[in-house]
Amino acid sequence: MRPTRLLRTVFERLRPSGNLNDRVVKSGLWMLSQKSVGRALQLVMLVILARLIGPEEIGLVGIALLALSAMRGLTNIGLNEALIQRKAENVDEYLDTTWVLETGRGLLICLALVGSAPFLASLFGSPRAEPLLRVIAVSPLLLGLRNPGVVYFQKNLEFHKQFFYRVSGDIFQLVVAVGYALVWPTAWAFALGFVAADAFRLAVSYLIHDYRPWPAFDREIAAELINFGKWITGSSILFFLYSEGDDAFVGWFISPAALALYQYGYRFSNAPATELSSIVSSVMFPAYSKVQDDTAALRDSFLKTIRLTALVAFPMAFGIAAVTPTFVRAFLGSEWIGMVTAMQILTVYGLLRSIGKSFGAVWKAIDRPDIIAKLSALRVSLLAVGIYPATAAWGIEGTALLVTGVFLFPMMPIDIYIVVRSVETTYTALLSEMLYPLVASAVMAAGVWYVHLSLSIHPMAKFAVLVAVGFVLYCAVALAFERQFDWGITDNFRTIVSALRV
Repeated sequence: MRPTRLLRTVFERLRPSGNLNDRVVKSGLWMLSQKSVGRALQLVMLVILARLIGPEEIGLVGIALLALSAMRGLTNIGLNEALIQRKAENVDEYLDTTWVLETGRGLLICLALVGSAPFLASLFGSPRAEPLLRVIAVSPLLLGLRNPGVVYFQKNLEFHKQFFYRVSGDIFQLVVAVGYALVWPTAWAFALGFVAADAFRLAVSYLIHDYRPWPAFDREIAAELINFGKWITGSSILFFLYSEGDDAFVGWFISPAALALYQYGYRFSNAPATELSSIVSSVMFPAYSKVQDDTAALRDSFLKTIRLTALVAFPMAFGIAAVTPTFVRAFLGSEWIGMVTAMQILTVYGLLRSIGKSFGAVWKAIDRPDIIAKLSALRVSLLAVGIYPATAAWGIEGTALLVTGVFLFPMMPIDIYIVVRSVETTYTALLSEMLYPLVASAVMAAGVWYVHLSLSIHPMAKFAVLVAVGFVLYCAVALAFERQFDWGITDNFRTIVSALRV
């Protein structure tokens, strides 16, 4: 079979079609591909820029991105979530109003960032961050102007289109950022690549979807969307505070270089688990929404999702923690050694996030986004109390310990209590889905760490060996558990294969 014909056949097999289960499986594979390719491109860019630019320069960009993230959190009114949650398949009547609201939001953020750039640069003691802030301020305006029809990619589980939309921008960002850094190795490489990606996606959004927005505004529609999104707004603000408030504190309290170390440790430790949780949330939120009135179907889908999430998230977290010292030496260099311990601690945080994201998708689907906001408020309060003493005592390692510890207790037990009641399941049913991958991952990590201590070879070769050992060990232990205890993973994979035949 010729390559082009083979690719066409594979694409047709993976095009989301069939019943809801088949579409969820295929959409999940597209999202997995998108996140895997996108994250791989991002990590390649980060590694190259880390080598070419160094922590000081990257810390300056970190300040600008923190400011942008804060503005987005403050103004997120949950329009896409509101459209996806609606049972109606066609939401065209909402799109023009959505476009006007998103464009206005983008313009507001742009002006706020430009106006506050001198103050923010002074606050962090980094005057060179001021022009970077003004350039990155263009990004939210570009996103606001994008075609609102792209919401259908997620609402209708058409993630093959979402794949092209997102990954094309990631490729463009890598080319621009690395190309610039090779000639002028400064923070501008990161900033210009970031804005270029959003400009490219703006153009692609109109090429890939035929909806054409018009500047029309319906107050009733706006009120309806915002009424749902008010809890999303609160959640977004709180999400920034507990997910990036620690970054802002490190950058302000210690230095931009420490911020770069902490952010890189966070990104590399959380990358696989974060992308996994994003896949789960993106695919399962619309899927859960379609069965929101059928508790039995919702519960069954939720438990299967937790099983597959745990199967991948646990070995990722344990494996990253085991290979972190080798990874940093092999790919980032000696300037970045100070991030090793914080990165290892944050792998636990990434694991908890990947599991918790599945809970949030359920709560949004059953029209209870307020739960996310209320739990986020509690977490922010706990972090606010402890962040100064923890960071003052142990630096970025103390910050990482606090962020992870608060999620581990009391947040995760509370999350589990509420989600068990939401889908009417039991603690045993939920926790048993995580037991086997926990044990298998612990065995794998122990084996990898033993090999790490025993080998004395070049860091890059050592990293490759450790990854291979970890993969083989985890697969072997997981297979043994499946045969001995009938874990259920085989049935899950059969469902995936069956869906791909449709």
